[in-house]
Amino acid sequence: MTISPPAPVTETPDVYGAYPRFSEQQVEKLATQGTRRPVRAGDVLFREGDRCGDFFVILSGKVAVVQDVDGDQRVISVHGHHRFLGELNLLSRQVSFISGVILEDGEVLAVPVDRLHALVVEDQIVGDLILRAYLVRRSLLIGHGAGFRIIGSRFSPDTHRLQDFAARNRLPHRFIDVEQDEQAEAILRQLDVTPKELPIVIWRGREVLRNPDLGQLATLIGLTDPVPAGEAVNDLVVIGAGPAGLAAAVYGASEGLRTVVLDAAATGGQAASSDRIENYLGFPSGISGADLAERAVLQAQKFGARISILGEAMALERIDDHYGIRLRDSTVVPSRAVIIATGARYRRLDIPELERFESGNVYYAATKIEVRNCADIEVAVVGGGNSAGQAALVLAKTARTVRLIVRGDNLTESMSRYLVDRIDGNRRVEVMLKTEVRGLIGERALKACVVEDRLTRERRTVPAGALFVFIGAEPNTQWLGDQVALDGHGFVLTGERTPTASREVRADEQRPSLLETSAPGVYAVGDVRSGSVKRLASAVGEGSMAVRLVHQHLERDAEF
Repeated sequence: MTISPPAPVTETPDVYGAYPRFSEQQVEKLATQGTRRPVRAGDVLFREGDRCGDFFVILSGKVAVVQDVDGDQRVISVHGHHRFLGELNLLSRQVSFISGVILEDGEVLAVPVDRLHALVVEDQIVGDLILRAYLVRRSLLIGHGAGFRIIGSRFSPDTHRLQDFAARNRLPHRFIDVEQDEQAEAILRQLDVTPKELPIVIWRGREVLRNPDLGQLATLIGLTDPVPAGEAVNDLVVIGAGPAGLAAAVYGASEGLRTVVLDAAATGGQAASSDRIENYLGFPSGISGADLAERAVLQAQKFGARISILGEAMALERIDDHYGIRLRDSTVVPSRAVIIATGARYRRLDIPELERFESGNVYYAATKIEVRNCADIEVAVVGGGNSAGQAALVLAKTARTVRLIVRGDNLTESMSRYLVDRIDGNRRVEVMLKTEVRGLIGERALKACVVEDRLTRERRTVPAGALFVFIGAEPNTQWLGDQVALDGHGFVLTGERTPTASREVRADEQRPSLLETSAPGVYAVGDVRSGSVKRLASAVGEGSMAVRLVHQHLERDAEF
């Protein structure tokens, strides 16, 4: 791709706090870690699709941030004196979703990315300034539709698989629906793509992946951080990158433990799909689950934790004096201690038509993708907990009507009061208590739900172009086999709840600590743990507490 400097334009105003300027003193400090470099109009500092090796500060002249769209450059923003370039990709080691082109002759300061990572840790003021700006810039890029494009049908399960992966990992992308977008057919003809090859991913305007698996997409954008076999034994492996797992990663890595995090799909867990979390300590105005997850990931990586997405654990094995986590690709990740934070997945409705609509109109999360797909239609949300309440409220922003179908007698039984009050005051949300879904109606797409009053057994049909299900959770523990003790519902037993027989065979004759499983040195935290409180703050607390227990276990091991 040849990048031409766009026509001169004025500097982009810093409306959202995304484009702050460094002070003279801050630039002087950064200059000790980098080199000054003269630049001329038309020079390219970094290209879309490449890994950036340097963090750039503009000393003089102007730089345009541009995106390639089918060979044409679209200007996203323009920057001048003492502004810095880049976005989250520099901290997360992803490839760049944008290019940087010099507009006016000048000079830049180039700081190697490795030094940037160290500076973020060493200088709190500079680190916070960069982090805040980069978080906002990633949100703006997503809003601009920058990054790769996904072209497919909204009714296709493979299309939804790619969309869900991009949304959950907060990757800049744009979705083009062949069912609605008039441009889609022309693009497919130009790329010589047949309908059978959909969905496709278009990268840098010219690279085409036909119905790629998630590993191909993750590799394309540099999302994966593979953990090669044969490395030295880790101190701690955390399985699951939800709030509990990320908390364990932050505390483990910050306290000097060699820490690896594995997750099968994305960081953030179910919390990342929450539009706004308003009852988490320290955020009085609320914070989106995606922002909270992104901050936690950067925090863990800042301290040296390695996070591997698509690192799906398939088995836990005992190997001599440590454990091995066998992944889907047969890689074995060794560790002296393990924290299980695999969370839980939502239960499915027990109705015969469900599977037919799950590929397009039945959802188990209300991310931005689903909210966009549900604009100006009637939707139904099943469930009476916080997840259902949050989904109903975020869907009500775009949907024509949201029907909240609740089996119980009232919302206050299992939903936070602040959500109940919000729902009561929202005219777009209709609450249907003592009601259950008994059937789904539609041909290719869902058209309506059949609901039944639990008291009168009266049934009626309510319009619904989409159905969201939040009716409890089942633990992700199938992969554990018989390595740790589980309760009757499949959740991991810990502490005093572990079987007496398991405690009797422990070589060190130690009773399991509070979060320890029946296997010495293996801990369970968050939703996957039997008896846990299914709340974000509790999961974060358990994740951090488990690291203290890991230290105690490693110290005991060192004594033997």
